Amino acid sequence: MILTGQNQPTLDTGEIDRFARLADKWWDPEGEFRPLHKLGPARLAFLRSHLVRHFNREEHAAKPLTGLTILDVGCGGGLISEPLARLGAIVTGIDPAEENIAVAIQHAEPQGLAIHYRACRVEELVAEHAQFDAIVCLEVVEHVPDPQAFITTCAEVLRPGGLFILSTINRTLKSYALAIVGAEYILRWLPIGTHQWDRFITPEELSRYCISAGLQQPTFEGLIYNPLTGRWTLGADTDVNYMAAAAKPAPGSH
Repeated sequence: MILTGQNQPTLDTGEIDRFARLADKWWDPEGEFRPLHKLGPARLAFLRSHLVRHFNREEHAAKPLTGLTILDVGCGGGLISEPLARLGAIVTGIDPAEENIAVAIQHAEPQGLAIHYRACRVEELVAEHAQFDAIVCLEVVEHVPDPQAFITTCAEVLRPGGLFILSTINRTLKSYALAIVGAEYILRWLPIGTHQWDRFITPEELSRYCISAGLQQPTFEGLIYNPLTGRWTLGADTDVNYMAAAAKPAPGSH
């Protein structure tokens, strides 16, 4: 069941409705979600390297994430859930929009991917006392009303010793020029109104949110677009898009 209504700091019904209306476009590489398809290889490289390192897995294994339970929060149509499952992870993908979950299930089933998709919010998993080895939350936190409450809630279902990985957009003049003016108004990569600049989150703010949620200081890496090649790569520049990984201390750790 999707919980809706007012005074819910981890849920913006307007944002949910916006993405639900685009549900049938998730797997169109030239459609409204084209930027996420382009971002995919770089995002997956960050996920793979940090998960392999954190959980001491074999770097060159075909399925290095075998047996790890991973929660994909705000999974949409499954653009990240599917490659994580192919790397061996036991993936649960959640999204508050039933339309998105229906698309994700429809796309995964013919490929034999056993991903557990649910139309629900993180709070429901907290109530069920669910626990996961890792949580992935990509391009979501800038769409929630209260990022601190959202991250704290997510951290509750992260097993001690687990890893929380996020991606979001920095709040800088450069990000306004590129992520909003450029991506939405000039290049028309995204529908106008997809992002609100005042909801973008600086790495310093994200660090505070994570630490307040009981996580360790995150490590950061930028996602950098090359207009000549049309490709995204990982690098040191976090002025616009960036990723972060924060561990939850294990019992007895310092």
